[in-house]
Amino acid sequence: MYAVIKTGGKQYKVEEGDLLRVEKLEGTEGAEINFDDVLMYSDGENVTLNGGELDSVAVKGHIVEQGRGKKVLVFKYKRRKGYRKMRGHRQAYTAVKIDSIQA
Repeated sequence: MYAVIKTGGKQYKVEEGDLLRVEKLEGTEGAEINFDDVLMYSDGENVTLNGGELDSVAVKGHIVEQGRGKKVLVFKYKRRKGYRKMRGHRQAYTAVKIDSIQA
């Protein structure tokens, strides 16, 4: 049994027990999360893609961790002009453990 959910502008294929990192969501560690935007659901034999039938599908999980990823360096440089600029960026994420997929 698996489902495809949409959160943070990205799509994720999830199964029960999966641990995934998504774009930052509001909430504290241990808080329950419901993913309402389900794009596809499969029970092992049948695949459901129709939006009307997916309204009854619920994907539930809980927040395991709120964190920030590794630093990505952004370096701008123009040759022979003495122009150098370095910036760093750390993307915030939320680690979510999928508890159940209910149809």
